[in-house]
Amino acid sequence: MNLHNEATNELLFVGFNQDYGCIACGTDKGFRIYNCDPFKETHRKDFQKGGIACVEMLFRCNILALVGGGAYPRFPPYKVMIWDDHQNRCIGELSFRSDVKAVKLRRDRVVVVLEHKIYVYNFADLKLVDHIETIKNPAGLCALCPYASNTVLVCPGLQKGHVRVELYDMKKTTIIPAHETSLACFALNHDGTRLATASEKGTLIRTYDTATGNLLQELRRGADRAEIYSICFSPNTQWLAVSSNHGTIHIFKLNEKGKAIQQDSKAKDAPQKEEAPNLKVEDPSKANPKSSFSFMKGILPKYFSSEWSYAQCKIPDSRTIVAFGPSNSIIAVSADGNFYKATFDPEKPGSECKFVARNKIVKKPEEEES
Repeated sequence: MNLHNEATNELLFVGFNQDYGCIACGTDKGFRIYNCDPFKETHRKDFQKGGIACVEMLFRCNILALVGGGAYPRFPPYKVMIWDDHQNRCIGELSFRSDVKAVKLRRDRVVVVLEHKIYVYNFADLKLVDHIETIKNPAGLCALCPYASNTVLVCPGLQKGHVRVELYDMKKTTIIPAHETSLACFALNHDGTRLATASEKGTLIRTYDTATGNLLQELRRGADRAEIYSICFSPNTQWLAVSSNHGTIHIFKLNEKGKAIQQDSKAKDAPQKEEAPNLKVEDPSKANPKSSFSFMKGILPKYFSSEWSYAQCKIPDSRTIVAFGPSNSIIAVSADGNFYKATFDPEKPGSECKFVARNKIVKKPEEEES
């Protein structure tokens, strides 16, 4: 979450690493890394004049991608600096003609997002391997599957509301007309088989099969417009969490059809046995709540057949990003510098989450001493 254009404290950026185990923060004088469970600051680097507007981790290793920002940028905002924290210096850089909006890393790729273009580089030698033109993308929307088993990149297409899915292993490009209005947010699951999207309207979340582009599920956050700040799949692709400016994090249950995609991709190399088909029927009492008029689907407007969130978590801060923690928990970090951990009951649809931890990333000077 980029905050440098509307910062209210020292935070210029906050984001999770690829497995949601760490939080990376860019500040007006450097960057910090926090462990999520248990919550703890694990590293801090301060520069004399060192605003950092983007910090992208590579899992938990010593390599990070940094972009300067704020009133006194440590690096030019049009450069991506590859920082080795063991050597305490930059070991590579990429320079562009316009400001960098976002950076995504995996062990073999560096992806740099500009307002109208995306560049894909080989990590080992920083050689360009692909470039993609997009519609105007000031928020730097981009998603990259972090694992080597599936090379998938998602970015805005050239038309409003369209998503472009690059399946590099299959040498295939899919364009998904996801929404009628402009895209606000999207996310991939861990193995790149599912995509969730939201538009600037913010009322519906749609999930897709990345290989085919088929719509799998349509989930309703609410009836009123909202600005979606983040979308996150759980590691097992059973749940989806969404945060918005309304201060409520919604947790949705994903259907069996969608989960089967991930299970199949993991099992495709395993020995096959002939077995009788196991037809699992989901208990309706443990699915996402629906309107009592859903039986009239096709007659009444789509609103009445919508799937609503399975659980909700009300956060006192309005601008947050969300990720999943262990044991049916979610983690939220706000632009105000607050950290929240809450648990939800997977057996109770419509329930409220319970807070189990609250901490501060941004502290007052007197709190820093304690």
